[in-house]
Amino acid sequence: MNKYIIIDFDSTFTQVEGLDELARIALEGKPNQQEIVSKIEEITKLGMEGKLSFEQALEQRIKLLSANKNDILKLVEFLENKVSISFSRNKKFLETYSENILIISSGFREFIEPIVTKYGINPENIYANEFTFDEKQNIIGYDKQILLSKNKGKVLLLRELNLEGEVYVIGDGYTDYEMREAGLANHFYAFTENVERPQVAEKADYILPNLDEFLFIHKLPMQVSYPKHRIKVLLLENVHPKAQEIFRNEGYQVEALKGALNEDELIEKIKDVSILGIRSKTNVTAKVLDHAERLIAIGAYCIGTNQIDLNTCMQKGIAVFNAPYSNTRSVVEMALGEMIILTRQIAEKSQKMHQGVWDKSANNSREIRGKKLGIVGYGNIGSQLSVLAEAMGMQVYFYDVVDKLSLGNAQKCNSLEELLQIADFVTLHVDGRKENENLIGENEFALMKQGVVFLNLARGHIVDIEALVKNIRSGKIAGTAVDVFPYEPKTNDESFENQLRGLSNVILTPHIGGSTEEAQENIGTYVPNKLIEYINTGSTYASVNIPNLQLPAQKNAHRLLHIHKNTAGILAKINLILANHQINILGQYLKTNEEIGYVITDIDKEYSKDVITDLKEIENTIKFRVLY
Repeated sequence: MNKYIIIDFDSTFTQVEGLDELARIALEGKPNQQEIVSKIEEITKLGMEGKLSFEQALEQRIKLLSANKNDILKLVEFLENKVSISFSRNKKFLETYSENILIISSGFREFIEPIVTKYGINPENIYANEFTFDEKQNIIGYDKQILLSKNKGKVLLLRELNLEGEVYVIGDGYTDYEMREAGLANHFYAFTENVERPQVAEKADYILPNLDEFLFIHKLPMQVSYPKHRIKVLLLENVHPKAQEIFRNEGYQVEALKGALNEDELIEKIKDVSILGIRSKTNVTAKVLDHAERLIAIGAYCIGTNQIDLNTCMQKGIAVFNAPYSNTRSVVEMALGEMIILTRQIAEKSQKMHQGVWDKSANNSREIRGKKLGIVGYGNIGSQLSVLAEAMGMQVYFYDVVDKLSLGNAQKCNSLEELLQIADFVTLHVDGRKENENLIGENEFALMKQGVVFLNLARGHIVDIEALVKNIRSGKIAGTAVDVFPYEPKTNDESFENQLRGLSNVILTPHIGGSTEEAQENIGTYVPNKLIEYINTGSTYASVNIPNLQLPAQKNAHRLLHIHKNTAGILAKINLILANHQINILGQYLKTNEEIGYVITDIDKEYSKDVITDLKEIENTIKFRVLY
């Protein structure tokens, strides 16, 4: 049985209404431009919503229009850049199925045909109105003999065409629905990519957010593997609005919540989520991941990933990305600032001033120049702090469990104990792995100098809070700044309870080391781009748990993504299946770790669908996707 796809032009094939734009072009520079264009737009709106008969709407708009053939040429040039994104993306489909695609529009052939024929649409399959001109090529009216110029013109035309087979109508206006209402079309799809008209949408058999959705429903070839609007993104903990903007521009559904979610809440929310975005307070446990049936990737909008069960994510083929560099400068600046504030006792003196106490004294107020700074953890933050602290005249010492090359004149310590005995300032910049729990406890504080200044801007569980409090009260620690805590409130509405409250010369901050506008915007851009790159291309570069593959551009190929347990012979099995189906491999990439392997294979466009089933059934397959 033949299947015919009828597509409207204005606000469907293109993002705009042609007549409205023609009026705007023709009246450019004239004082009454906006007034007339607004009138035409309002008439268009009333006609599209079925509140004004089509003949009335057309007649009234043409009377207001003052344009000629040169203006139409300018309009065509404008419309070439206004083809709807999903139509432009699926040009190959339009070219391949052009025999069965009809453009039926109440617009005008003069500006429709030059646009749609570039997408493979046959001129004989274009049905539209036509202008009439005077001898100076000015538009003076339209051909009233054409059926599409009349009320219910699309219905009259479709009856005359008498198409034999299934008829699907894609459009955004009431006149498109009328073909379904008259019983001449099997289904009417309300196209909402550019404009959504409630009066039209409520009549539709199906709301169509883009052409991809139509192709997906009917299992027709499309340029994306999965309709983007079906990809749901859940962002927690007040992730920067830039991230939301990037995902929405990509066409994804986005839900953003200000606070963190506990395990039960997240289990309920994550069931239909494809991409999860969190910061440091949300724990993604194995139990949560067992309910995440559609989850493809997780974005940690921070440096640390200890709040995510990375091993379970890896076993389920869920890629995790973080932002290891985006807030480095913000944390470093805060550490430097707090060292100065503490050693000068600025916070204490400021508090007294607010109480009316004038305490002008240099007692226990010192410069940081010439002092010894001990950095525990010489990663991105620790090493950058090293450079800036040295520039301010400090002597820098560092300790890291991994052998690191020192920057500038920084000196490496052979043990944590060695560093703690040397330093006038101790600052922590280690990661949140379980092995680092209570890294600094009573024994470590005992090794430190009398009057040491101590900072923790890393992770809350790496310091024994009771031991810290004891050493502050005894005077062993002269000043402390703590930004992270073993337990942190999940929202700003929850009270902060901790033994450090109320102690002298102690700066407490609510985990804001990386919370500058610059850092959050950087993170809000970096992480979404990595996630989208993974969804669209399969690239795992910078993933913290999936073998890293950075891929060349995908051209004229299907890309097969196969994540599997790292057992012998998987690649051979993949290639044997492809060979049995006589599929040509254009490129292949493999990366493994101890647990899993990741194979990416680019193949020719033409292939049997059975190959997908066979690849999914390979023993030890974890996850399989196809990219177009």
